[in-house]
Amino acid sequence: MIKLSVVIVNYNVKHFLEQCLISVFNATKGISSEVFVVDNNSVDGSCTLVKEKFPQVQLIENKINHGFSVANNQAIKQATGQYILLLNPDTVVEENSFEKCISFMDSTKDAGGLSVKMIDGRGRFLPESKRSLPTPAVAFYKIFGLSRLFPKSKRFARYHLGHLDKDKTNEIEILPGAFMFLRKETLDKTGLLDETFFMYGEDIDLSYRITQAGYKNYYYPETTIIHYKGESTKKGSINYVLVFYNAMIIFARKHFSSKNARLFSLLINSAIYFRASVAVAHRFVKKAILPLLDFSIIFLCFYFIKPLWEQYKFQTPGYYPAEFLQFAVPSYILIWMLALWFSGAYERIIHKNSIIKGVLSGTVIILLFYALLPEHMRFSRALILIGSLLALFAAFLNRYIIHFSPFIPQHFYQKKTLRILIVGEKAEITRVEKLLSMVEITPRIVGYVSANTNETSGFYLGTVEQLGEMIKIHRIDEIVFCAKDIPSQSIIKNMLSLSSRDVDFKIAQPETISIIGSSSINSAGDFYTININSISKEKNIRNKRIFDILTSFIVLIFSPFIIVFTKNSFLLINNSLSVLFGFKTWVGYYTGGKVKQNNLPKIKAGILTPLDYVKINDYSDSAIESMNIIYARNYTIWNDLNILTKGFQNISRQ
Repeated sequence: MIKLSVVIVNYNVKHFLEQCLISVFNATKGISSEVFVVDNNSVDGSCTLVKEKFPQVQLIENKINHGFSVANNQAIKQATGQYILLLNPDTVVEENSFEKCISFMDSTKDAGGLSVKMIDGRGRFLPESKRSLPTPAVAFYKIFGLSRLFPKSKRFARYHLGHLDKDKTNEIEILPGAFMFLRKETLDKTGLLDETFFMYGEDIDLSYRITQAGYKNYYYPETTIIHYKGESTKKGSINYVLVFYNAMIIFARKHFSSKNARLFSLLINSAIYFRASVAVAHRFVKKAILPLLDFSIIFLCFYFIKPLWEQYKFQTPGYYPAEFLQFAVPSYILIWMLALWFSGAYERIIHKNSIIKGVLSGTVIILLFYALLPEHMRFSRALILIGSLLALFAAFLNRYIIHFSPFIPQHFYQKKTLRILIVGEKAEITRVEKLLSMVEITPRIVGYVSANTNETSGFYLGTVEQLGEMIKIHRIDEIVFCAKDIPSQSIIKNMLSLSSRDVDFKIAQPETISIIGSSSINSAGDFYTININSISKEKNIRNKRIFDILTSFIVLIFSPFIIVFTKNSFLLINNSLSVLFGFKTWVGYYTGGKVKQNNLPKIKAGILTPLDYVKINDYSDSAIESMNIIYARNYTIWNDLNILTKGFQNISRQ
């Protein structure tokens, strides 16, 4: 008889899924079990990974993403285990997690469901490990911040049951969707997850039905898991607000009395408008504050320098007409700002040379237009040059202000060398060190730490028990654990004990090319891998799009002449328009035959491919795959230009 069925719903988190499955199979040793992965139409190669590396997994490949509830139910209907665990793919479980949970459930007959202690990627306790039913009062305290003001209050902090000791077993009301350990017998009575909930709310609904069926839900902190808290919808976004709170309304209408449901709906709708307004305002401020600062400061510079220049040059205040400040100066500023945007001076990470390039290129464009203007509109070339210096000063000043602001996420690029410790044995340390040398960071390996407390050879700085001292003495930024040599249980124990330190943790699973860590799967820098990310960087996406637009315009303008050199005039115009409007790109990956591209960053279908540069048609599939990888990893706008030049006669390709 199968004791445990593990169900994992995955959507585009391949590297986290790989780590999760490794930890799951380590935890199921000695337990009669089955593992399901339900993939909701991922495009990152998740299914290929599961088939190739975990053939024992029962994989369900959905071609449409019908949501979290539907996907879980697909696997639950096939599951035969006495217990069913609904587990997020962005988790890591201890080797004895399942054994302990089964033991507790076996001995606690009234337990319908179980949650465990969850920590994030920095070892910090996640309060959603234990939750209460979101009644109107509980929801009010949570939505309007009273639970945050009084985190230990039995009344105000009831949403996360802040009054309960996080290290003691307690009866709770709501199980977290990231780890729901359920008795199959209970599901037979309550029914499966309600498929009305696409995402969010289904865990609350099922937990409530478990208690209504006469069972109890428990928080069980005797085992701990890592949950990287991945969110398919960012919590600061309007979409998250709408999806999450509408799920709460569905729950209220289903389970509360009509009076309470109306009250709850009123409260939730008020929260939606409030949170949506805050989200819109926050997003606008983050996006608009730097352009507004640029425009305002540069305009003020012109406003004050104009009379000084008039007095110096002409000894005549008001020499320039009002149109100079009303129309000419705003036009100059907008050109500078556009040039700054194209050069990357409005990105989240700002390079100082992008500011210089932006202002210089903007000045050149202004002077070119200036030369074409009629005489009465040419106010002063000297003021343009003076203004360019002021614009450069203002651009740097504004970005320094933003750089030190805790509220705006933009800041100057700072090349920081991470000071890293690697915990493991020699062979795995060597592999991980080689992997770190191939990723886009600048690591300084300070030393190695033995996972074996009895190993104290000169190769190591010390043992894993001395990590706290080493962090302090060597000013460590990051610790990488080799999971092959140190159990998940020990990794989690160390993360918990060191969670108060300002240090990041990452885990390198054996035989993988990824090193995973941080506290969220959505922000950059959370895991290292041998990346082919060059083409997917924001700057290169923008450059590629600009190249496509400009080239399409040129091809369309000169199409009467280009048609002579191409095979199909209709396809030439059609391809140019498809690229211009963003349906295709001039240069993309080769996708014919059996060529795989699961690990490549996603880009639009291309008219041309890297093969058009070499003009050879008898390459093997593996060689073509390598060309695609090289193109993605080493992308520059010049590569596209070279391929377009070499393969120009094929731009009318079907």
